[in-house]
Amino acid sequence: MSYLDPRAGQASGDDTSVPASYAHRTPATPEDPYAEHRRSPAAQAYPDPVRHVDERPAPMTAPDGPLEPPAGKRVKGRRRAGRGQGEQGKSRAGRNLPAAIAVGLSLGLVVLASLLVWPPALLGVVVVAAAVGVWETARALTVTGARPPLVPLIAGTVVMTGLAWYEGTDALTLGLVATIGAAALWRLADGVQAVRRDFTAITLIAVYVPFLLSFAAMLVRPEDDGQWRVLATVVAVVLSDTGGYAAGVFFGKTPMAPKISPKKSWEGFAGSVTAAAIGSGALLFFLMEVPVYYGLLFGAVISVVAVLGDLFESMLKRDLRVKDMSNLLPGHGGLMDRLDSILFAVPTAYLLFAIIAPN
Repeated sequence: MSYLDPRAGQASGDDTSVPASYAHRTPATPEDPYAEHRRSPAAQAYPDPVRHVDERPAPMTAPDGPLEPPAGKRVKGRRRAGRGQGEQGKSRAGRNLPAAIAVGLSLGLVVLASLLVWPPALLGVVVVAAAVGVWETARALTVTGARPPLVPLIAGTVVMTGLAWYEGTDALTLGLVATIGAAALWRLADGVQAVRRDFTAITLIAVYVPFLLSFAAMLVRPEDDGQWRVLATVVAVVLSDTGGYAAGVFFGKTPMAPKISPKKSWEGFAGSVTAAAIGSGALLFFLMEVPVYYGLLFGAVISVVAVLGDLFESMLKRDLRVKDMSNLLPGHGGLMDRLDSILFAVPTAYLLFAIIAPN
């Protein structure tokens, strides 16, 4: 074996001649021993796989992205986010607050106008809201492989709302059964396997959205104070949400359900119950002459079930691995992200009013 002497341009230790491809080499400098190799035609055609000494190693990465710098060290070129604030326009609770306020006020004005101008118009508001909720929930459930049919479910939504308005709870229950049966028959056209696959999703959507929301139609049925019943329920939910948000932002320390909704705290829950109870006690007394203690009870119970409804949808979204049911409403996500508390509150309010303010 011969060892090439780059300074002499020939082999040392035997009589083997230097290959022609090495004849062009010039003496290498101590600073860069690979310089003459990089200038050779062979190296340009077949780059040396050995890493050059002047190259820096690639940064280490984790499976889900670059590794974070050690604690206490700042990375050059990065800016620290302001404390309590992430993306521009978002609050500490993760909402785009201006957009959320604008959308919330718009939805509140629609409901308020339908109640004060012509209460039967609430029937149309409920139908539209339930239909959108059915679409959002069916769309979210497709990640599980289910394909709930929209046509019979939305048609059943209209039927259930109408039956609740004109006939009451018994007819509403029959409408629920008919809706589930019609959706199952619709799926039967694709085979028995399709019915087995989609029946759970069909039942969940039919019960969770149009059945629960149809109780709003029965709340507004009494001609003398029906609009005030709906208004008191909506205001109690809004106060619960607002009180919980404010208390959670300023005082929230103890997580309530960290695996379901990490941002909820027991301090925020206390703020929800307190705000809803006080507001409902005053509102029901002045609007319907309901004793204050009944109003306080009404607001507290509505707040509890509203929080449970919010947690239920958070658990559903976590199981489906989606952040929002849709991006229909800026600052809120989907309509179902706003209806989650209302859905549990409306049937509860119907039962409570049957006790504290029977017709």
